[in-house]
Amino acid sequence: MNKGSGQKLRLYIKQNEMKKGIHPENYRPVVFKDMGTGDQFITKSCAEAKDTIEVDGVEYPLIKMEISSFSHPFYTGKVKLVDTAGRVDKFRNRYGNRK
Repeated sequence: MNKGSGQKLRLYIKQNEMKKGIHPENYRPVVFKDMGTGDQFITKSCAEAKDTIEVDGVEYPLIKMEISSFSHPFYTGKVKLVDTAGRVDKFRNRYGNRK
């Protein structure tokens, strides 16, 4: 190993050390569920959850999400036009015929 790569390794290790005493201690497995698609995944989190869910015989805290990578148009490649309360039609009726 040459001198340059050893310096990079030491710098990398030093940058990735976590400070002691400032991170939460309650990391545990949690289920995140996309409520739009029903997809779910398990990861570690310290977020508080009110609900629980059983997955493969094990009970986990449940965090419900409105959107995730399973349903977001950037990840799915599908674009949805959501017209809440007919706002687009109201705009077109009001301003669409002007020249």
